[in-house]
Amino acid sequence: MDKNILLEILNDWNLWRKEIDTGKERKTYLPLCLNSLKSNIVLAIIGVRRSGKSYLMRQIARSLISSGTPGENILIVNFEDQRFTEFYTGLLQEIYETYLEFLKPSQPQFIFLDEVHNIPNWEKWVRTVHELGKAKIIISGSSSKLLAGELATLLTGRHLDVIVFPLSFNEFLSFKEINLKDELDIVANKIKIKGLLREYMEFGGFPEIVLCDDKRRLLLTYFDDIITKDVEKRYKLKRGEVLRTLARFYLTNISKSITYNSIRKFLNTATITVAKFSSYLKEANLVFFVKRFSFSVKEQEKSARKVYSVDAGLANSIGFRFSENLGRLIENLVAVELKRICNIDANIEIYYWKGNNKEVDFVIKEGLEVKQLIQVCWSIADMEVKKRELKSLLKALDELELDTGVVITEDYEKEEKINRKTIKFIPLWKWLLNNYKL
Repeated sequence: MDKNILLEILNDWNLWRKEIDTGKERKTYLPLCLNSLKSNIVLAIIGVRRSGKSYLMRQIARSLISSGTPGENILIVNFEDQRFTEFYTGLLQEIYETYLEFLKPSQPQFIFLDEVHNIPNWEKWVRTVHELGKAKIIISGSSSKLLAGELATLLTGRHLDVIVFPLSFNEFLSFKEINLKDELDIVANKIKIKGLLREYMEFGGFPEIVLCDDKRRLLLTYFDDIITKDVEKRYKLKRGEVLRTLARFYLTNISKSITYNSIRKFLNTATITVAKFSSYLKEANLVFFVKRFSFSVKEQEKSARKVYSVDAGLANSIGFRFSENLGRLIENLVAVELKRICNIDANIEIYYWKGNNKEVDFVIKEGLEVKQLIQVCWSIADMEVKKRELKSLLKALDELELDTGVVITEDYEKEEKINRKTIKFIPLWKWLLNNYKL
């Protein structure tokens, strides 16, 4: 590729002679990423398309410069720039040599490769540069498999994966200029917080969606981009209509139990196709699955799994009408928040519990120990509903030998003693702001 064209592209994305937009700071991920760069590892930033990975990379670069790293020692390459018309094995080396020739950086250098999976054999180039100690490498991509899987094969124990989700509710409020420092701030802003929760439930937490006006149209574009760029093109699929139908099925059935065999009948296709396409949607971080809790791994694997969308806004735009599915939506919000915690603390796992026609939405396991049970019930004004949900929770508490359970509600807050068990009723908005107390 012509060096002058390369330099023009690189100049537009780097902080060498000008400022670039770094967006609103992702306070959950930025300190983690900066701390990891102190070690001899490759940092892989993974997450669903449009979740803010590119802006996070720019924020890391800006922080490095603020800490004294010369701008010339930082190289950012965005492989989704349309001026990259051809991707081939030697492209990374050509870019690096052009950077060295024109910028003449000193060491240490920091190389950011955004959506690097577009380049054939990218992982071998990254490994070579890393092992020769030429630069610190930070890569990003939308596919869990292409980054975490392939990088893990080549760099066992020498890389860290940071999974980026759309905005948490805390981050969402920050984007809305509501910054909560303590409990007093929460009390002072309670009415605003509860009002904004409805918007968060309906349109989700993709950063650009939060800040734009035409939210639904943009969410439809996101869905199409994820399916087209992160699945169909990547895996060269010829049955795109089956994939899209499956994706819509999952987004329509969030918080429900599914089996590949039942979906096979719905799609009129082979079970192996359903399994393969489901893995692609999971790898693209569009959906994720939660297994049934059992002390038997075999039992876990053969049981139905519950499906969740990475973002409530996608489910609302693609799957169903917001006002008709509040119960399933809040369960999805809780699932995403728990998944976010699991990706920060690898010692925590989530499951659902089921036994004798009774079900509890979430089992929180830490190491070998079950730590907490969470039931999600949007409205408990109906005493029959409350009785049914509590009956399942109490049964699971007995079976798993726990004394306390949690019920997440719309706005009911109380602690009750039932059958010698403590049941904590917590409003969703409050739980989302304080889930670190798991």
